[in-house]
Amino acid sequence: MARGPEKYLSLIGFSIICLKMVVSAKTAPEIPTIDQAYSKLSNSITVEWATVPGATSYLLTAEDGDTVIETMVANSPGTVTGLKAATLYQITIRSISAAGRSQASRPKQAKTVLAAPVLEVSSPGPDSILVQWEAVYMAIGFSVSIMQANGLGRIWKENTTNTSLTFSSLDAGTLYTIKAYAWNANGIPGDDSTCNQRTSPRAPANIQVSFDSGALRASVSWTPTEGAFNYTVKALSDSSEQSCSTTFSSCSISSLQCGTEYLISVLASNDAGSSESSSAVTLKTVACAPARVTIQEEAPGHLSVAWSNVDLGDYYVAFVKSDDGLEVHCNTSLTQCNFLSECGFTYFISVFAYNKAGQSPLGDVFNYTTAPCCPSDINPVLVSSDRVEMVWSPVRGAELYETKARAGSRVVECNDTAPACTLSALQCDTKYDVTVYSFSEIRGSNMSCAPQLITTAPCSPEIKSISTDKFSTINVQWQATNDDATYTVTAQGEKGLYQCRSAGQACAMGGLPCGSVFSVTAVAETQAGKSPPSYSVSLETVPCCPAGLMVTQVTQAIINVSWSIGAVTQTYVTVLESHAGQSMCQTHQNHCLLGCITCGINYTVALKAVSATGLTSECAYQSYSSSVCCPLGVKVYRLGSNGIRIYWQASRGSANYSADLYGSKGIFTCAPSVGLSFCDVTEIPCGDVYTVMVSPVAETGLKLTFCPKKIYSVTCSGSTLGMVIYRGKRNAE
Repeated sequence: MARGPEKYLSLIGFSIICLKMVVSAKTAPEIPTIDQAYSKLSNSITVEWATVPGATSYLLTAEDGDTVIETMVANSPGTVTGLKAATLYQITIRSISAAGRSQASRPKQAKTVLAAPVLEVSSPGPDSILVQWEAVYMAIGFSVSIMQANGLGRIWKENTTNTSLTFSSLDAGTLYTIKAYAWNANGIPGDDSTCNQRTSPRAPANIQVSFDSGALRASVSWTPTEGAFNYTVKALSDSSEQSCSTTFSSCSISSLQCGTEYLISVLASNDAGSSESSSAVTLKTVACAPARVTIQEEAPGHLSVAWSNVDLGDYYVAFVKSDDGLEVHCNTSLTQCNFLSECGFTYFISVFAYNKAGQSPLGDVFNYTTAPCCPSDINPVLVSSDRVEMVWSPVRGAELYETKARAGSRVVECNDTAPACTLSALQCDTKYDVTVYSFSEIRGSNMSCAPQLITTAPCSPEIKSISTDKFSTINVQWQATNDDATYTVTAQGEKGLYQCRSAGQACAMGGLPCGSVFSVTAVAETQAGKSPPSYSVSLETVPCCPAGLMVTQVTQAIINVSWSIGAVTQTYVTVLESHAGQSMCQTHQNHCLLGCITCGINYTVALKAVSATGLTSECAYQSYSSSVCCPLGVKVYRLGSNGIRIYWQASRGSANYSADLYGSKGIFTCAPSVGLSFCDVTEIPCGDVYTVMVSPVAETGLKLTFCPKKIYSVTCSGSTLGMVIYRGKRNAE
């Protein structure tokens, strides 16, 4: 029950609202009255009316029989847009308020004005502008005006019934504003059309061209022209066209062709177009580098350089630079130059053409290598019978040396990169024409090198025989095959070197020491040198006779012959000879015992020295007398109380004797008087055993010790000398 009053109140409010709506619908705004309707633009009509009280907006309607266009506006005047040009419309208006919309007003007719012509403008020249347009519907004439866009200067205005019009006598490169409209038969103007157009610029003046011959580039400058936005420089030749563009008053054209004549012109341009070309300036570029360059060495030391003629070339300069840095050149209007050259050089050759524009570009650089120089200081450092060693100073340009030795049809050669050569397997005592050719890979061999005559050393002689004459002179013979040779024979051994010389086939040498072995060789010598030694032949001289021959009596029947050893002697033969006979001894030692010697006889002693090869030296003879025979019958007798006498029997021949007694108490000696065969020894001690020996005494005073010895005992009787008793015989020591 509590919600009852609220429900009733809501129903009351809704009823009041509905009542108001009914009252409002019954009081819509008044119908407006159109005062006037007119068109100023070809797509719209403007309507003017008196304001309707209570109206909040107005609805304008334009009808042409085909279409209806409505526009809502807030108040008068109002404009209907989106209409067709030059078209008659029925215009009505309705007022609108919150209470609703009024009925349409009485219609009023209005016609839209003509459409604006669509302009196409251009500047056919620097002082004119051409204005063109399409025909405009319902138009019978057109009005076109022009003035500078900056507002300066006069205004040109022209009326025409055509669809184009040209304005002349304008300022070049100037921006103009063009305005045009059409009118109808009633003279009512239509929409106007406005656009800007600039006149094209005038051609640039005062064209200046400079040429960079090295870069083949032309730099072009000019006086700026009014209204130009951009400049184009053209270089036109018979075969090509090149250009450059810039916004400045200078421009460079690169990559021009050498040997070409160009016409240089400049065009100025802006948004209206380009000017006419300026008066062309003629540019002749540098000539091209001469082609078909040929290089010839017509004779050693003379280079000829030739080339083909080139367009625009006034004269030529040929440069020749050697690899040591020296450069020469020649100036000529012809197509050939001659230069002096040297062997072993590489020359770098370039040819340039010249004209007023400068030097031609660098063409191909040619190189020409002359033949290597010939060695001039060939020095044979060694000349032998079958070999020649040569050296020389290195020469310019030589990479290899070819050495050839010619003797008749025989050719010996050697190749080497070093400045030296050894020619082997040559013939001895032969004249060779030796030529050293220098070689380079580029130019080959220098065949102008002169030969040199070299004679090899003589051939080795061959020793045919060696003989010895009765004077111990050595004679050597050999076989000679050389011309004008001198031969030297050398005998060399441990005891020295001996030589003889001859220009023939034999020579003799003396004074060689005995007991020596020599190696004998022969060498031939000429002005060319010495031959190798011949094969050696061994030579042995006779053995030397020993020195210090000595004969010693060993026993009465044996002697010993001794000597010093002689060189190379292997065997000695000793001969002892007398009227009684001969005794001989052969030994390898330095002494020999000879027996069966008869005492007291004169002998001759001969000695032969024999080498191992059988060579014999007959050494000098020496006389020798054998010793006196030992005495016989030696006896001892008592003499008084303290002495004894020694008797003996002398041998044949005269001799001196000496008697010796050897005892433990001393040695006692006595010698007989001349002609006697006894001697006495006094004061001899008794009671001792004595060895008694009687020996002959040689002329030298030497006593022989090989005679027989006897032993005697001497006894004592009291204080006196006792008996002498023979005890026996003692061998000689």
